Amino acid sequence: MSELKEARQQLRQANRKLARQQEEIAALRARLARWEAGDEAGGIKPENIVWVLGSGRTGSSWLSSMMKNLPEHARWNEPTVGFLFGHLFYNLFGERYHDRELPSQDKDKDILGGGFRETWLNSVRRLVLDGANARFHKVADKGGYLVIKEPWGSIGAPLLMGALPESRMIFLVRDPRDVVASFLHHTFVRTGVPAERLRKAEERPEELVREAAETYLQNITLTKQAYERHEGRKALVRYEELKADTLGTMKRIYSALEIPVGEEQMARAIKKHTLENIPEDKKGPGTIRRRATSGGWREDLTPEQAEIVGRVTAPLLEEFYA
Repeated sequence: MSELKEARQQLRQANRKLARQQEEIAALRARLARWEAGDEAGGIKPENIVWVLGSGRTGSSWLSSMMKNLPEHARWNEPTVGFLFGHLFYNLFGERYHDRELPSQDKDKDILGGGFRETWLNSVRRLVLDGANARFHKVADKGGYLVIKEPWGSIGAPLLMGALPESRMIFLVRDPRDVVASFLHHTFVRTGVPAERLRKAEERPEELVREAAETYLQNITLTKQAYERHEGRKALVRYEELKADTLGTMKRIYSALEIPVGEEQMARAIKKHTLENIPEDKKGPGTIRRRATSGGWREDLTPEQAEIVGRVTAPLLEEFYA
């Protein structure tokens, strides 16, 4: 009898699970029909998307982790849409990426030219929204906020913000010397690092330092361009400020973005992601979270490496850290 009772209970649970799945499928089909009809109202609102842009190793994982723990928030972690489209349009189409006109004889030949900008920007818009809705339909149902952490895709920042001008933007900056020091550290402790990069870090570290500094300069320059053009809600955040006064900086961010979040809710999210609450085996020397401090580059970079970074990123240091 006990086996029969257990079987009936399992059957009821399976039926309830099946019913929930059928409801979700029906909702997704209805939403898909609205998207195909061109109705964005059925999905995540573009104005409820919050981009975290800037560059890798700037604290974007920490910031977005705190944000995703706020009520009605979810995080899309590095979907690479910015990276893919950014590199496609920036590296392959150069000048046109910045709205500059083609020679008159070429204007009618190139679908990616300035005259067709709205056409391909709309394609990027649909890709982002459709991808977000497919993965985060519960956010759409609740009218919540989707935080898209895309640091390595920040080369595509002008394109992304141009395609979704209603969305909100966080421009995250960090001292480039600390960024490069963190990049070097991760090269040795993270699994799956390309063999060429690891070999370069061991045999020609100054060359890798220069390349990392140039990448950072490019990403931050393009993110800054997008930030200055963006007419929607936005916030410029320095990692050093976020580290020194996390709650105060979070309050400033959410005030600028005009998203209502209570101070107690922020404090709980911050506490959950403080370094003290991270397991001991996941922080400290030899781990991903070795320092999480500002100014550590003085110990981590040689004087020659620090000079290389300073020379390459001089415009950023002068603007943000003079």
